[in-house]
Amino acid sequence: MSRMRYTTLPSPIGTLVLVGADGRLACIGFPAGKGAVTVGSDWRRDDAAFPDVRAQLGAYFGGCLTRFEVELAPRGTPFQLDVWRALTEIPPGETISYGELAQRIGRPRASRAVGAANGANPLPIVVPCHRVIGAGGALTGFAGGLDTKRFLLALERGHGRTQLEQIGRL
Repeated sequence: MSRMRYTTLPSPIGTLVLVGADGRLACIGFPAGKGAVTVGSDWRRDDAAFPDVRAQLGAYFGGCLTRFEVELAPRGTPFQLDVWRALTEIPPGETISYGELAQRIGRPRASRAVGAANGANPLPIVVPCHRVIGAGGALTGFAGGLDTKRFLLALERGHGRTQLEQIGRL
């Protein structure tokens, strides 16, 4: 992979950092919290980078896009890649438990490992880890914070603006 490039993208959940190389997206960073991304000293800022990602995220936040079609370059173990691939098969606006996700990848006893892989997802939103919830239906940890997770789920269910106003970000 060649030198990493990055750009930022204002969004309803804060300014996102988009990172990748060779036209392929490797990471989406949230503005703060566990999912915040620190710009690498060897990264080059390029605000013309990832025009397709920028356009699709804009359409997603506008409620006009439910599936992303972008070139991705996530880095992870084979297990993590299996989990992340399975995340992309969860329909927009729907949620599943970690246990159900473990079943889907053929590892029914690996719900904790699935949770760890979900938490390590470098491409939130595009690889929709926000669609995974606790067994009892509770929202559980999310790199962008639980308010962001609530917002993304509400957006996908067609209630995004109302939810955003409720969490006070407008």
